Amino acid sequence: MVAGHVEIVLFEQSIADPDGIQRPFSDRVADAAHKTAGSLLFDVRIDGDAKVQRMAAIGYENAHAAVVVLEKGGQLKCASVNGDATVLVADLAAWEASPLREHVHAEYRGTALILLAKLRSSGHFK
Repeated sequence: MVAGHVEIVLFEQSIADPDGIQRPFSDRVADAAHKTAGSLLFDVRIDGDAKVQRMAAIGYENAHAAVVVLEKGGQLKCASVNGDATVLVADLAAWEASPLREHVHAEYRGTALILLAKLRSSGHFK
């Protein structure tokens, strides 16, 4: 259900802009987190994927999370996260929270691609 609330906010954003110009992905996800009483856990670029260019997660107090992806065509998609995928979300959130000087030494891309693959194998973001 968490993903459903985020999807509603993202849809509202898409119809609220009369000029048809979309705000940056990070701004849209941060706004969705704020409006759904969540917090932005991470926002990363996805390199090497044929369809997805960015991925972010919004966390909630009840340990649920929603992952939002930006497809290369500009479409946003959202999915709730559960099971083993929650560990990957936590790893990416820890990377995001670490000091910038540590980002150089800590790799996030592999974790992000594994999370994306798990979500796809469970029927999301095909």
